Amino acid sequence: MAAQSASQVIAKLKSHSNPTNVAGMARFGINPKNTLGIPIPFLRAYAKKIGKDHALAQKLWESEIHEARLLAGFIDDPKQVTEKQMEHWAKDFDSWDICDQACSNLFDRTPYAHAKAIEWSKRNEEFVKRAGFALMAALAVHDKKANNEAFLRFLPIIKRESADERNFVRKAVNWALRQIGKRSLLLNAQALKTAREIQKLNSKSAKWIAADAIRELESPAVKGRLRQHALTLKKYS
Repeated sequence: MAAQSASQVIAKLKSHSNPTNVAGMARFGINPKNTLGIPIPFLRAYAKKIGKDHALAQKLWESEIHEARLLAGFIDDPKQVTEKQMEHWAKDFDSWDICDQACSNLFDRTPYAHAKAIEWSKRNEEFVKRAGFALMAALAVHDKKANNEAFLRFLPIIKRESADERNFVRKAVNWALRQIGKRSLLLNAQALKTAREIQKLNSKSAKWIAADAIRELESPAVKGRLRQHALTLKKYS
């Protein structure tokens, strides 16, 4: 596809707006402000046609249009993303899907991802804090080169923040704990240990996070997959 201007892309997005979808998205906790109601599969397909374009991504983000910001995260080049940009975008997060998509499609592929996960976990802003744990979850899935130690360091942070009662934070804390616990047998055991410690805290949020994580991480499906993965690694090591 020939290079497109931000105005052309935005015009294309607006031509696919769907007010009915916006109302449905709002029911799932997505901020309806500046939202067009375009499904993620359409945006992903459109992003593939556009290709990586760092400059265009910046302009789309500044439009403040919900779907344009989602698209920006899909087309930006992680090699060109700066720490300053990550901070700027994180401060603009106003919806859980914008936060999660930026973290799991772009930010987790930058050299700053592990450090930002720790740094943002301490922040008070709801979606910036969520971004810290969304990064932990995304890194557990996508960063194949990281060793177990890189994820063990996240577990005390998860425990520390598990009493945050805000819905979008607690769900991200839970997400991070579960994804780390599904990465390896060692991390599974340590994540379960952390979950049981969290379960003892005097907090409804902590007890929910722990119970949900334990249920998945102790499941035969997860245990079986991790044992098979360990056998495969041993066979080819």
